[in-house]
Amino acid sequence: MLNAGQLDEFAERGFLVLRQVVPPDVVAAASRAIDGLIEHAPPDPGKRGPHNYIADTRANPALTALLARSPAFGLAEALTGPQTLEPPWQMQVTLNIPPFPHRPGMHHLDGGQGEPDGRPGTFTMLAGVLMSDQRDQDAGNLWIWPGTHLTHAEYFRTHGPDAFLAAAGYPPIRLPEPEQVTGQAGDLVLAHYLLGHNIGGNTSPAVRRAVYYRLKRSGHNPRWREFLQDPWLEYDPLRERRA
Repeated sequence: MLNAGQLDEFAERGFLVLRQVVPPDVVAAASRAIDGLIEHAPPDPGKRGPHNYIADTRANPALTALLARSPAFGLAEALTGPQTLEPPWQMQVTLNIPPFPHRPGMHHLDGGQGEPDGRPGTFTMLAGVLMSDQRDQDAGNLWIWPGTHLTHAEYFRTHGPDAFLAAAGYPPIRLPEPEQVTGQAGDLVLAHYLLGHNIGGNTSPAVRRAVYYRLKRSGHNPRWREFLQDPWLEYDPLRERRA
C-alpha cells in the first residue's frame, strides 16, 4: 500500500503525509463527534492555543472510524508489518485556537513523564488525521524536525535508554530546521515515535482540528529500551530495506 519511495522517505525523514486517505463521509461524521465533545465541555472563553480531549475509542465510534473505516490503519501497518499493531484504546482530539502567535523553541518526545509502573510512555508510531484544512503555515500546524528519529536513537545508544526518563521528553540533541505539516481535512500523518515534534502557533482565522492515535506494536512495552536504541526494531519492512 506504500511504494518504495514512500518507504524510503519515512526511513530518512521519519514521517509521511498521505493525502485524502480518509473518505469525506467519515471525516464529516467525525467532525460532528468533535462538535459534540466541544459542546459537552467547551474551552474557556479566553482560551487560546492548544486544547485537548482524550477520548475512549470504544465510546466514540465516529472518531475510531477515521482509522477503522479508512485505509489509515493498513497504511500504518505497511510500515510495521501485517497484523502487528494493536488497535488503540484511546485517542487525542486536539484543537489549536487562534490567535496564538507561538513558535516552538524546540522539539519533544511523547511519554516523557512516565507511566505509573515507571516505564516511559513510549509507543511505535503516531498517526494523525487532519480534521481541518491547514494549507498554509502558522495555522496551528504540527511542527516536526525531520530525521530526528535517527538522531534520537543514536543519542540513546550513546547515553543508554534510561536517559529518556532523565530528559523528561526533551533529549538534548542537535536539531535540524523544523518543518510545518500542511494539508487538508482527511489527510493522514504517520510519524515515527522517535521523531521530534511540537505544537505550532495559529495566526489563521480558524480553529485547527486534528485527531491523534498512539499506535503500539504488539509486545512493545517489555522492549522499550531496545526500541529507543534501534529505530527499526518494530518496523519490519524498513529494517529489511536498511539491511
